[in-house]
Amino acid sequence: MAIEVRIPTILRTYTNGEKAVEGKGNTLAALFADLETRHAGIEARIVDNGQLRRFVNVYLNDEDVRFVKGIDTELTDGDTVTILPAVAGGSAAAKPRPAGVAVGRRAGMR
Repeated sequence: MAIEVRIPTILRTYTNGEKAVEGKGNTLAALFADLETRHAGIEARIVDNGQLRRFVNVYLNDEDVRFVKGIDTELTDGDTVTILPAVAGGSAAAKPRPAGVAVGRRAGMR
C-alpha cells in the first residue's frame, strides 16, 4: 500500500530535502511509524504521546483528520497525506492599528 506524504519545509531536514515521500500503513499512526524507520526523528515532530501534536495539522486527501479519527484515521492505497505546521502570527510587542486606519485597496494599495 503506497501513501504519498507531503512534507512541509520545516520537516524536510528529516527527508533529505524531499517535498514528498512514500509511506505505508493502514492508519496514520502506522504511517508515521513507517516513516520513522526511514526518516529518523520525523515521528516525534508530528506525534506526542500517541496523539497528533497540537500545532501540527494533518490532512488526508484535503480533509482535516482531526474531524475524522485523528491519529487512528484509516488509510487506503493511493491516499495523499499532507502535514502542515499550524501558523500563528503577530508579536506581543506589536501595537494594534488605530481604529479607522485603512489597509489594502482602501488605503490606496493596488
